[in-house]
Amino acid sequence: MKKLLILLPLILAAAACDDFGLPGNKDSQGELRWVLDRDILTKAGEEIPDTNDFILTVRDASGTVLYEGNYGDSPEVMKTDPGSYTVSIVSIPFTSPAFARPQYGDEQVVVVPAGKSVTVKLRCTLQNAGIRLKTASDFLTSFPDGVLYVSQGSVKLKYQYSEKRIAYVKPGEVNVLLYNFGQFETLLTRSVQAKEILSIQLSAPSKEAARSSISVQLDTGKVWISDSFVIGGGGGSGSSSGDPGGAISVGDVPSHVGQSDVWVYGYIVGGDLTSAGNTVKTSGVSKNTHIALADRSSVTSKSSCLAVELPKGKVRDALNLVDHPDLVGCRVYVKGTLVESYFSTNGMKGTNDFVLK
Repeated sequence: MKKLLILLPLILAAAACDDFGLPGNKDSQGELRWVLDRDILTKAGEEIPDTNDFILTVRDASGTVLYEGNYGDSPEVMKTDPGSYTVSIVSIPFTSPAFARPQYGDEQVVVVPAGKSVTVKLRCTLQNAGIRLKTASDFLTSFPDGVLYVSQGSVKLKYQYSEKRIAYVKPGEVNVLLYNFGQFETLLTRSVQAKEILSIQLSAPSKEAARSSISVQLDTGKVWISDSFVIGGGGGSGSSSGDPGGAISVGDVPSHVGQSDVWVYGYIVGGDLTSAGNTVKTSGVSKNTHIALADRSSVTSKSSCLAVELPKGKVRDALNLVDHPDLVGCRVYVKGTLVESYFSTNGMKGTNDFVLK
């Protein structure tokens, strides 16, 4: 009887712990998911960043890394204990000044309750800043042997007079230096913010006046690298102009069901979407009439995919997985009419155009 009395408080305590969702109770776990909004601005003519290769990191409240790797390889859902989690993503690592290295990314902190599913929508925007130097003809005349540098911290990036690219830097203080007659001179120091591109013109009216006559014209406004270029989503409304630049993502399809001539962006993940089964067939596809697109190439759940009809003709010839099994994992833009249900998931019917990337 005494043993029973001793054990009874322990049993009640264990039950109480389970009710509060402490580690060890599987029923108390939540689910963490993530998707990319892809509202990314990029320089006209530059290669569009492949979001499949973006670097995703998921950390718990203690800083422990639960996942770190390519976004395209990340799981569709992560089972987690209740608590706070930090989800971050960057297009490329960036540590010091470099040409043509825009870094896109986002970081969000979310709380996952017990027994609930939370989806983090990552909105990637420009994380670093940039400087574009323009040298007037009188500057070239006054300093024919001079060399310009963009400097941040201990790193100096040589900026040739003929350079047309943007020098990207981390947000913060940045210097423009002139190396001439065997010595460095700081021409100016400015503080730049994320998303800000400064356009600086250097001029020196006369060689005799030398350094004292150098003038700087500074555009301090926020200058986007292009007016707009949406990668698959983030407020895109679709496009009927034949230009996939306004494409929406697979995740945004439900809010555009019923619309025609809409561009949708995604990764080809498989096919053979019969009404039975919950997963996409990723190899050995036997039907050439349709394919499945998803927001990232690791997705296999049919409910997370867009079923895309491949009508007979150029679209089917180019995109079907019977003849082109190597297309699995490739990114593609497709245009057609969005329907609520096709093979028991959102679909695109009457596909009439495509762009493979």
